[in-house]
Amino acid sequence: MRAKSSLASMGVDRMERQPLIRAEDVSFQYKGDLGEKVIPALNQIRLDIYPGEYVAIIGRNGSGKSTLSKHFNGILQPSRGDVWVDGWNTKEKSRLQEIRKKVGMVFQNPDNQIIATTVEDDVAFGLENIQVPPEEMDERIDAALRLAGLSSMRRRAPYHLSEGQKQRLAIAGVIAMRPACLVLDEATSRLDTYGRRELLRVIRRLNEGGMAIVTVTHHMSEAAEADRVIVLDEGSIVLQGPPREVFQKQAFLQERQLDVPAASRIAGMVHERCPSFRPDLIDSDEVAGEVRRLIGEGEK
Repeated sequence: MRAKSSLASMGVDRMERQPLIRAEDVSFQYKGDLGEKVIPALNQIRLDIYPGEYVAIIGRNGSGKSTLSKHFNGILQPSRGDVWVDGWNTKEKSRLQEIRKKVGMVFQNPDNQIIATTVEDDVAFGLENIQVPPEEMDERIDAALRLAGLSSMRRRAPYHLSEGQKQRLAIAGVIAMRPACLVLDEATSRLDTYGRRELLRVIRRLNEGGMAIVTVTHHMSEAAEADRVIVLDEGSIVLQGPPREVFQKQAFLQERQLDVPAASRIAGMVHERCPSFRPDLIDSDEVAGEVRRLIGEGEK
């Protein structure tokens, strides 16, 4: 389990800080066929995301996860309510470029975000669009590729990369813009175990450097890495809190067709038979440590 280093994980009271992203009573409806039918997707969402925080959003298919994430940098606009990014309302079209510099997004399919013929040129594309000076551009490209673990591949064609490497390239293109927050919408869903592990390593490094992370995921082991887990169901927030609190509510999550990390499931099962066994464990190392503790107590 990673050592938490963000402000939220160090016990800093959120009330003492201004949120980076604020959703105020946000509801959203998609238009159906011919614009006549509306399909509700979000229902009066109230949510704050703070600088340096690591937030995971989970929920079954159709719960509104991706729809909510696309509100964080103005890709979607609320049908009702408001989303504020660093004090700017996403409905202010004149502010959208600044908002999207503050909040960068990475999607499920990296091919939709990769457009250049080399890794280096792809990272440069967004910087050229905002007219970053050449010297600063080189510095940003170098830093982004280093953080994404792609420095040795800078002159390689993107189509020669693995799926995991492509996803890290998509992240490099976003972090070169130096956002305050990175939003990942099911960014690991197409990756194998190795690819997910490599991508999570990059995400942790960015968060430890102070960048806020919002990840939409259906992998509960990934959600367990976060400072806070938000559970969506039918467009509403039905539960949120630290991972070890959220994942203790296994029956509540199972009713909503959600799993829990394997370590949480094991801890809950053992706790039922041995009440002195901690039920709030979310990591295999924690479970092993708790087993050693009980064995040690039994030997005394």
